[in-house]
Amino acid sequence: MTVETRPARRLHRAWFVAAAAFVALLAAAGFRAAPGVLIDPLHEEFGWSRATIGSAVSVNLVLYGLFAPFAAALMERFGIRRVSATALFVVAVGAGGTVFMSASWQLIMLWGVLVGVGTGSMAMSFAAMVATRWFVRHRGMVTGVLTAAGSTGQLIFLPVVASLAVHDGWRTASMVVAIAALAVVPVVLLAVRDHPADIGTVAYGAPEDTEVARPTPTVGTVRRGLTVLFQAARTRSFWLLAVGFAICGATTNGLVSTHFVPAAHDHGMPQTTAAGLLALVGIFDVVGTIASGWLTDRVDPRLLLGVYYALRGVSLALLPQLFTDSVQPSMWAFILFYGLDWVATVPPTVALCIRTFGEAGPIVFGWVFACHQLGAAFAASAAGAVRDQLGDYAVAWYVAAGLAVIASVASLSITRSGKPQLVPRALVGDP
Repeated sequence: MTVETRPARRLHRAWFVAAAAFVALLAAAGFRAAPGVLIDPLHEEFGWSRATIGSAVSVNLVLYGLFAPFAAALMERFGIRRVSATALFVVAVGAGGTVFMSASWQLIMLWGVLVGVGTGSMAMSFAAMVATRWFVRHRGMVTGVLTAAGSTGQLIFLPVVASLAVHDGWRTASMVVAIAALAVVPVVLLAVRDHPADIGTVAYGAPEDTEVARPTPTVGTVRRGLTVLFQAARTRSFWLLAVGFAICGATTNGLVSTHFVPAAHDHGMPQTTAAGLLALVGIFDVVGTIASGWLTDRVDPRLLLGVYYALRGVSLALLPQLFTDSVQPSMWAFILFYGLDWVATVPPTVALCIRTFGEAGPIVFGWVFACHQLGAAFAASAAGAVRDQLGDYAVAWYVAAGLAVIASVASLSITRSGKPQLVPRALVGDP
């Protein structure tokens, strides 16, 4: 009697690539967790105004966003692995270099330019590229998991950075972030591959008859990115996505991530306690973003965005009344709710870009994300100016609440698209 045994099914390589991408995004998020807890130490040591420090954050956020679409095009030409490893190295150089600065322009160059370009190359378009190339099944969920890496990085680094800044000084905190970014470079080089065809396979969940073929590398990175932008900008859907995501950036990275800790400190709350609350936002955001990815595979992404932004507006309108010198139950409720909503907007936004613009979707999302960061940059500077002029942040919270309602309306106004509005072949530059 012969007993046939089936060979054990091996885990698809896509999951290893996604895991390495998660670690890389987590490390790149480390220095983006720093501004909120380093504003006061830098102000105390150098005497720089919060508006000046906020301007460095703004440069960081602008470059973080503007470099994203070009990073996606660079990944198309030179490969995901090389671009992401180089980006992590640039982040490490920028973070480590801050320990030697003595003037505000150096803060802008290091914290703003170098770290902005480095983290921009590891931005959401990187997550979209990995999810789009390596996954057909569970693409929305994977996008959510990779997006959550930024919040997980905040969760890991924010309390550490805050504690180091208080007990050992902000320079030690910056060096820890630099070392963490540098340590992940070997992980990326060893585990990440640019395309499933590089190892003779197809994306996870692709039909069995899918051809194992690597797409022809595009040339003219800048031309590729700009051509996609000009094509997408002719559509109403792009502008609605851009407006919504710009407001998303203003109400998260620009306002809450940068100014929540000093705002809480204004009301007598210790910096480490406020940083711990912001880190809890990261915990709940992991859950919210993964759940949002799961929902994106099943529910109309436009409806999800409309609900997310509307609820965010309500929570921001209530926040000024929740600040006290200690953590009250109402603040715990805000942290829970805002955490679940924080980056839950990313999976449905990515899905709408892919559904509307086809294979050009990751680069289109890069431009939409650039708008996200422009909104964040404006909010980071504007909220600092509001605090300097009025003595508190209340007006900034109320304005952000109103903007979130506008984002909700814009998202619900996006037209359902049947076929991609861009033809990928027309977007490839001539050799």
